[in-house]
Amino acid sequence: MAHPPATPPGRYAGLTREELALAVPELLLIGQLIDRSGMAWCISAFGREKMARIAIEEWAASSPIYTRRMQRALGYAPDVPGEGDVPTIFKGLQLDIGAPPQFMDFRYTVHDRRHGEFHLDHCGALMDVEPMGEDYVRSMCHDIEDPTFDATAVATNPKAQVRPLHRPPRSPADRHPHCAWTVIIDESYPPAQGIPLLADNERSRAATLELAPIDPADDGLADYSGPLLSDLDFAAFSRSALARIADEVCLQMHLLNRAFTLSVAKRATDAAELLRIRRKQLVGIAGVAAERLVQALDLPRDTEGATRLLALHPLLNPAAYVAAEVDAPSITVRPSPAHEDGAWISLCGPEWTTALKAIVRAADPHLDVEATALGADEWRSTVVRRDHPTPEPDEVAVVRFSTGTAFTFQPRRSLPITPV
Repeated sequence: MAHPPATPPGRYAGLTREELALAVPELLLIGQLIDRSGMAWCISAFGREKMARIAIEEWAASSPIYTRRMQRALGYAPDVPGEGDVPTIFKGLQLDIGAPPQFMDFRYTVHDRRHGEFHLDHCGALMDVEPMGEDYVRSMCHDIEDPTFDATAVATNPKAQVRPLHRPPRSPADRHPHCAWTVIIDESYPPAQGIPLLADNERSRAATLELAPIDPADDGLADYSGPLLSDLDFAAFSRSALARIADEVCLQMHLLNRAFTLSVAKRATDAAELLRIRRKQLVGIAGVAAERLVQALDLPRDTEGATRLLALHPLLNPAAYVAAEVDAPSITVRPSPAHEDGAWISLCGPEWTTALKAIVRAADPHLDVEATALGADEWRSTVVRRDHPTPEPDEVAVVRFSTGTAFTFQPRRSLPITPV
């Protein structure tokens, strides 16, 4: 009996172990910044209250899917589906674009398998929103957090509840930690239910995509089956495991973006407005993500380096999701599962290259992109150099209000967390 071909390694597998250890936290933070781009345009189009509903729906319709994916990929999924414990929930948060390390500085306490707490010593999202006023703080820390924390927990155990001990608006104004929460699993609790859009997103190609397995013989940790750690030391993972984590984190972004699209589509006046908001969101995150990656990986600031930047950008990853052939200074995009899902790459092509331009100008403002159609969902982009620099897109400038765009990761000790 013929066996299906094995999924080939993705484009991140071409990075060294050291480069991947730098890239993974960057990708987690980039995923968090997607909202700094998208929600600005939702506020403009629909107002604060509808923006909050979109934020709830995008996270609640994506985090249960990608949380379970990461559990399976790194070997810490519950033995019985839906019966995971508190440490499993906390491990998921450490590998979630909703809680990038240090920028969202979660500190965990485990009392036993069914009781725990966490607090945030630093909440980058709060730092971004506090200057906008108390109404926006309440929207994020009350209206959005309540349902989305439970949606994240339900991926591990539907009997889990995440409840605040205290949270913003801060009183006094400089209160630390920024917030604190309990996590309790109790059989008496009514089981949490997924929102309707979750079922729609579960049918996406991204939800069920097969990725290259982790090589257990590779040097370093191949999974996260050991104890919960205070801070993940990504350098301790193997090159193979880090490449898989990077691919999974990019899928988190695509699942979040697909849920965002589903939610905005319910409120947009027509297809043109939906397309406009989606493209603005993409340009903003594309440019900021490119800036962080080119700096973290110290990529060359020439056409070859910019082509590599495109190949490593979440827009074109994972390779099993976005089909593309890299031959610097060109990249040829082919029909792929991402096109079937209407993912970011489906917005791009010869008729619209703004997001691609935002990526390459992060390497050098003089770099540009020319694209040529080859067929349906098939085109080639080539990085070229211009005599004059290209101005930064307004959509990228909008995202700069977030402190995450210039955030710097610091070395941390990784210590096991034991029940107290």
